Amino acid sequence: MTNNLSNTKFFSQIVDLLLSAKSNVVRTINQTMVTTYFQIGRMIIEEEQDGKDRAEYGKGLLKELSKALTKEFGKGFSVQNLERMRLFYQTYSISSTLSRISEKGQTQSNEFQNAEQQNISVNFNLSWSHYLKLMRIEDENERKFYEIEAAKNNWSVRELERQYDSALYTRLALSRDKEKVIELAEKGHIIEHPKDAIKDPYILEFIGLPEHSAYSENQLEEEIINKLEHFLLELGNGFTFVARQKRISFDDKHFWIDLVFYNRILKSFVLIDLKIGELKHQDIGQMQMYVNYYDRKIKLEDENKTIGIILCQNKSEAVVEFTLPENNEHIFASRYKTVLPSKEDFKSLIRKQQNI
Repeated sequence: MTNNLSNTKFFSQIVDLLLSAKSNVVRTINQTMVTTYFQIGRMIIEEEQDGKDRAEYGKGLLKELSKALTKEFGKGFSVQNLERMRLFYQTYSISSTLSRISEKGQTQSNEFQNAEQQNISVNFNLSWSHYLKLMRIEDENERKFYEIEAAKNNWSVRELERQYDSALYTRLALSRDKEKVIELAEKGHIIEHPKDAIKDPYILEFIGLPEHSAYSENQLEEEIINKLEHFLLELGNGFTFVARQKRISFDDKHFWIDLVFYNRILKSFVLIDLKIGELKHQDIGQMQMYVNYYDRKIKLEDENKTIGIILCQNKSEAVVEFTLPENNEHIFASRYKTVLPSKEDFKSLIRKQQNI
């Protein structure tokens, strides 16, 4: 038997088991803590409802509770944190089971308490820090969307903040009808058709290039590759990187596609061309050529048609409309921003998109 266990499959399996167990322990602790805070919030609400003068009684209740809990358990139970727990319950007590409140003086049975505890645990899959961020989102549909996406994509709190600050929900909702917007809130970002994977604009603030500076397309590409993990998050679900500056050749002529990805959900290659400044009709024609080549020479029979995305700083909707065929479903032109827009800039982008 070898003494060098570090290279054996046996050792790797043990390491994987321990890492999985550690992850599960952390997840269980987070879930238990969030569930407990929800329960505390509910109990505070119930106790306040028993007070004659709710405002004054509630204010005094939280102070006394904070003092008692801090003495018993230490930090973490300030009046502000207790107010957050109360708000957490008010925000998330939606389903009939979770929002049921005992009548005054009536004790719930152990059976109902256990069932309630299980339902709460199923619903809360993020950390307390995530929920502190989510509770600040006023629109319920928007909040539900970010909660689903954070859990589904394992977003850190920092990534959740980044996606919210870049208005991901709004950017996706712009290209959807009312029914599809509701679906965003109920199911998150579901990709079924090529257009579902497209955003306009793409926010590339993570690459560190200033807006409207004299950088080249090569510099833009280089910075995207250096921050590929961030770019994949911005692209969305199912994207994997394939190549950069992919050469295609025919008739003794050579062409280079800036970036090539593959989307596992759509089972399609995704070609991305980067353009500085205003989009020209020649850029769209070039992308059409790239897509045709991949469809005829590269993709397999069981794969779907290739998708082309041209990222540009600015575009004329009329140029896009009249250059592409009426039934186009696979070539898209989207703007990109290298600086996170302000709220006013986002409003301006939305008005332009909706032709207001």
